[in-house]
Amino acid sequence: MTNPRETDLYPPIKSFLEDQGYVVKSEVGAADVVAVRGAEPPVVVELKLGFSLALFHQCIARLSVSDDVYLAVARQPGKRFAKAVKDNTAMARRLGLGLITVRLQDGLVEVHCDPGPYAPRKSAKRQARLLREFAQRQGDPNDGGQTRAGLVTAYRQDALKLAMYLFEAGASKGAHVARETQVQRATAMMRDNHYGWFEKIETGIYGLTPTGAEAVSAAGRVLGSD
Repeated sequence: MTNPRETDLYPPIKSFLEDQGYVVKSEVGAADVVAVRGAEPPVVVELKLGFSLALFHQCIARLSVSDDVYLAVARQPGKRFAKAVKDNTAMARRLGLGLITVRLQDGLVEVHCDPGPYAPRKSAKRQARLLREFAQRQGDPNDGGQTRAGLVTAYRQDALKLAMYLFEAGASKGAHVARETQVQRATAMMRDNHYGWFEKIETGIYGLTPTGAEAVSAAGRVLGSD
């Protein structure tokens, strides 16, 4: 379909709701679509070609007239849109909104979530991982809001401790490095060599690569020496 318009979403939405016994009318007050079935509260649907913050703002405003508010957008092909649907469905649930997509080629209407109170489920495992990373990280070496690239984690800080020790002491046994640096997983970290800083000299003994030596030279701020 060339140059689709928001009004193209209305006929499929209207038919979808009418099939469920609703009487449907468009542009009632500030709402794009209003559907009524008997004495039930009205269903309100806001139409847009794509996701936007403005669409969520409109739907939140409509919650003042009904608890049953949906946002409806035109369905697009591709993985990017599929991810957008997943992310925006999660947001809609948290806001107590419903989400609908409409495939304009054939009028297919798909409801991804219905309005309702959001009951968040906490993950004890994820919380424990968050607090463990917080406790193990030294100082505050990152800038809030920075991208993941170059992010300093507790793992990276431990790796730098190992690199700094090898830089000063030379190739050493993993058990000795672990004892001197207090990084208990030293041998495993040097063996895994996530950053390319370490090299195996012989069984149980590791040294520093040129890349590791370069990392040591920039280690001051990373290790939290503010």
